[in-house]
Amino acid sequence: MVVLLSSCTNRQDVVTIHTDYGDIVVILFDETPEHKQNFLELAKGGYYDGTTFHRVMQGFMIQGGDPNSKDDDPANDGLGGPGFTVPAEFNRKFVHNKGALAAARQPDSINPAKASSGSQFYIVQGEDGAHHLDGSYTIFGQTISGLDVVDKIAAQPVGARNRPLQDIKMTMEVKKMAKKKITKEYGYVFE
Repeated sequence: MVVLLSSCTNRQDVVTIHTDYGDIVVILFDETPEHKQNFLELAKGGYYDGTTFHRVMQGFMIQGGDPNSKDDDPANDGLGGPGFTVPAEFNRKFVHNKGALAAARQPDSINPAKASSGSQFYIVQGEDGAHHLDGSYTIFGQTISGLDVVDKIAAQPVGARNRPLQDIKMTMEVKKMAKKKITKEYGYVFE
């Protein structure tokens, strides 16, 4: 019984975001349990499949996860979600370094509690990170493979509101892996 419990805690959910430009692999932090659970449920349920990276900014970040991005109206991209928010889970040990996975949210003027979007997320692309966002947006994961894919997506030509001129669709796959295997395969070291 103890061995089983021990082996369970040594396993980690790994999410692969499949795109036309390649795969982005992320892990989710246990220290942000509500964000982790929400993201996993949406990913496992197919919620993100067919959504796009609807906002990309070279040197800053790529953003996706809006169900509105599945329709033919680019004007509503960035305005949708599942109808709920997730309470902020700030953790000082997580900062906006390149590859950080964080939850998008509405501005402070209408969202003083800094609650996160129920589905929209972004991945930091800038080499120097985006540290002006530290402590204001919940970071709930880290890219462990595919930073080159994040760079390719961020480099795409954009139109109004930094929306890519061509859709960059995604699907997601979730699997459990042993932490030792993650370290061996991806070089990510758990604390």
